[in-house]
Amino acid sequence: MKKAIALVLVALSVASCTQTEKGAGIGAASGAVIGGAITNDVRGAAIGGAIGGVSGALIGRATEQPGQCYYRDRYGRRYIDAC
Repeated sequence: MKKAIALVLVALSVASCTQTEKGAGIGAASGAVIGGAITNDVRGAAIGGAIGGVSGALIGRATEQPGQCYYRDRYGRRYIDAC
């Protein structure tokens, strides 16, 4: 019962996150598990978690605004508009 309550709380806390935050969390957790399994070391898990977190954040960030692209005007300012 305690495990079920913990899983529900984790699911609810992730539900309010942006795609970037979800991607970072999932990537970090996956990277830590994979890095730890490959190296059998805490250092490998930490490195895998860091790489997975950054990769997941980048992927999540790319999916946040579908159909939107970043552009620069002639003054170097960035703006978002439809692709």
